Amino acid sequence: MTVPVTIGGAPLTTHDVAAVARHAAEVRISDGAAASVEAARAHIERLATSGVPVYGVSTGFGSLATRYIEPSLRHRLQRSLVRSHAAGTGPEVEREVVRALMLLRLNTLCSGRTGVRLSTALAYAAMLNAGITPCVPESGSLGCSGDLAPLSHCALALMGEGEVRTPDGVRRPAGEALAAAGLAPVELEEKEGLALINGTDGMLGMLSLAIEDLRALVTVADIGTAMSVEALLGTDRVFAADLQALRPHPGQAASASNITRLLAGSGIVASHAGHDDVKVQDAYSLRCAPQVAGAVRDTIDHAATVAGRELVSAVDNPVVLADGRVESNGNFHGAPVAYVLDFLAIVAADLASISERRTDRMLDPARSHGLPAFLAGDPGVDSGHMIAQYTQASIVSDMKRLAVPASVDSIPSSAMQEDHVSMGWSAARKLRKSVDGLSRVLAIEILTAARAIDLRTPLEPSAATGAVRDLLRLHVAGPGPDRFLSPEIEAVHRLVVDGEIAAAAAAAIGELA
Repeated sequence: MTVPVTIGGAPLTTHDVAAVARHAAEVRISDGAAASVEAARAHIERLATSGVPVYGVSTGFGSLATRYIEPSLRHRLQRSLVRSHAAGTGPEVEREVVRALMLLRLNTLCSGRTGVRLSTALAYAAMLNAGITPCVPESGSLGCSGDLAPLSHCALALMGEGEVRTPDGVRRPAGEALAAAGLAPVELEEKEGLALINGTDGMLGMLSLAIEDLRALVTVADIGTAMSVEALLGTDRVFAADLQALRPHPGQAASASNITRLLAGSGIVASHAGHDDVKVQDAYSLRCAPQVAGAVRDTIDHAATVAGRELVSAVDNPVVLADGRVESNGNFHGAPVAYVLDFLAIVAADLASISERRTDRMLDPARSHGLPAFLAGDPGVDSGHMIAQYTQASIVSDMKRLAVPASVDSIPSSAMQEDHVSMGWSAARKLRKSVDGLSRVLAIEILTAARAIDLRTPLEPSAATGAVRDLLRLHVAGPGPDRFLSPEIEAVHRLVVDGEIAAAAAAAIGELA
């Protein structure tokens, strides 16, 4: 059973985001957060009756902010804002992304800086806890003023309009789904429409999920490296701690330590150690694996630092300050998030690239040190894993294109009022594709390395790599004549993304970094 996530207690973490987005953890609003929401609302209600134009409260929006809106039109103002900004198009965004986005918007609503009513925040939490997921189209956000269109589709559902997915995945009109869950649509008041749609929550939600995924995948990459070192009769000496300490990057040390532990006790490595090892140096894809995977780890840590700051930020505009002032600001701009999303797409592509190079080396008899061509049962009659490497190469090529930064682009909007935008949503969408691609490339390396290790019999792998190989053999047969390969790749991919590969290694030698 998942542990409830409380907003207003300890700061949210990327793990909390994943718990709500993927595992339907309940969301609660703390008493302290509720008090902050009500205090900020009191300031908004005071300003709403003052007759002084206040952006988002008694004016239009964007380049239309020069118009003062009379009190009789303000409910319509907020409804119109949400309806007009819910202008996305294209395929639906994944359920977990929408739930992450909603959690993070609720986190901002409960910061005491947006001026919404407590009842509105509670209604948003209730929709999330009921498993009602607004249908959010993929295209529509420029990442400034935050993720306007995606957030507007969520706000529209809160109003009882638009369409949603129920917990069983059925698409229904939002009003019907709310009624079935015993929830009432919200009639928005001053400032609330703007507060519901203005922020970086979509890109931050996808960043949080990607950080969780990439932390797991970089450990899988170390496992794949260790298996490939065995398969290719590589040495473990280059991963020694004193060598890594000469270049003191923490991620590099962590990956090298993982690989050393994974190879401990390997009969394959021992078979050619010392004077029996006629190779002077292994190829870069083996020897430099900790340097690459370690740099990936350090980049993930930097992204996590940015995400941690964002998770305690109030990214609304205008913002309600503690002294009651309501001030316009630029904290909704997605640049900090967009940059690290692009950084992660770059390192994911490079980690996949080095994995593909190790796989290719195992299949080439000129470089594999005695393995049959393409690990085929009967080379020439059989093709073995030849085309599995093609699949890797195709994915890596796609990932290199996805590594082109989105954050360097900007298209002005809103009659040049919003003349520089972050494109953070686009950076996040392509990163999700890269993370999926990386998991598939690593799965093919591990599938290939397990086959190569079997072909080294009677030499025995280490306890850890042997445990991973044994896990695979519960789902995929060992070497032999050609078989339908796609289901085998999918089976190992599931073991990667479900965490079973890492768990099998950890069961043998303890948790890995």
